[in-house]
Amino acid sequence: MSQFRARPPAVPTVLLDDAVVRITRWDFEPGADTGHHVHGLGYVVVPMTDCQFLLEEPGGNRRVDMAKGAAYRREAGVEHNVVNAGPEPMSFIEIEYKQS
Repeated sequence: MSQFRARPPAVPTVLLDDAVVRITRWDFEPGADTGHHVHGLGYVVVPMTDCQFLLEEPGGNRRVDMAKGAAYRREAGVEHNVVNAGPEPMSFIEIEYKQS
């Protein structure tokens, strides 16, 4: 894999990681991305800012706009790259649950 990135990286900050959950704050400058990844755990996302997501997924790309304070949940196995497609910095909290 190339050491060069076309986009700046999003910045993850782990807020809590225990036996039950891992809570990570993700901060994105405009155009920043998480890099392609597969979620090993189910998770909930809560935007801390209004977010303009570009989700690069195996089946194609899609745009999703979410308001600050909204929330959504997805199951383990999700495969994607998350990009800030908006003109402003964005942040969200990701809560991965380790127990069902």
